[in-house]
Amino acid sequence: MTATTIVSDRDDLRPNVSIGRIFARTCAAEWARLWSVKATWWFLAAAAFVMLALGTIAGFESAARPAELPSQSAWTEVRFIALPAQFALLSLAAITVTADYATGGIVPALQWTPRRTVLFLARSLVTVATATGAGVVLAVMAALTAFMTASSALTLQLNEFPAFVGTVAAVFAAGATIGAGIGFVLRNTAGALVTMFLLMLVLPQVLRQFGTFTSAIAEILPGSGTIFIITRQVPGMTMTSSVAVLLAWGIGVALLGWLRLRRTDAHR
Repeated sequence: MTATTIVSDRDDLRPNVSIGRIFARTCAAEWARLWSVKATWWFLAAAAFVMLALGTIAGFESAARPAELPSQSAWTEVRFIALPAQFALLSLAAITVTADYATGGIVPALQWTPRRTVLFLARSLVTVATATGAGVVLAVMAALTAFMTASSALTLQLNEFPAFVGTVAAVFAAGATIGAGIGFVLRNTAGALVTMFLLMLVLPQVLRQFGTFTSAIAEILPGSGTIFIITRQVPGMTMTSSVAVLLAWGIGVALLGWLRLRRTDAHR
């Protein structure tokens, strides 16, 4: 008589964890990773300094010329501050992705979360949500600062608050998505920052100086869409075309970043 040995299937020994729970755990890990590095705090401090300083300057300038700004809204006056201040938060989004490749941390990250799509979505969501939330909070604080330093030269119309928050949130969310996507594609901090700086600031301004053809190219760059949404002063662009440009760049770059994470080894 021989004894029968029963070997359990390894899959039966694994806990049945849903994709949603894995995604939530990955988001929690990405959140902890984001706030555990000094770079996050430095970029947020830089964004806060720029936005609050410019808000204060805008308030004092409005107080010095009240007759020129009858019933000017603080929300309108401060909305332009998002343009120079966004680069600190966009850089945060890009570096949050590329830092793992520079330090080699992407290898243990993929060991803990081998489902690369889950890691991509969690890292993108946490990064974009943090940059967008910080941008909106700082923009509101800058508007309040401008209002308090303007000596009644600026008004604070609550009915304009939703449009102000929506505009700022859209700009920062689109920019952070593009920054994170570029980070996933290039996997290099310097390359990501230079590329983002060119697309968002330099090329949209420079290409408009060389004629109709290059101006048409400038209109399909994300920086032009951002500038129009904030200022409404980009020739040849409309709100519809600006939103379409930002959506196309955000979705396109994110898709390329996802494809590279899925198909390319982490060390390449």
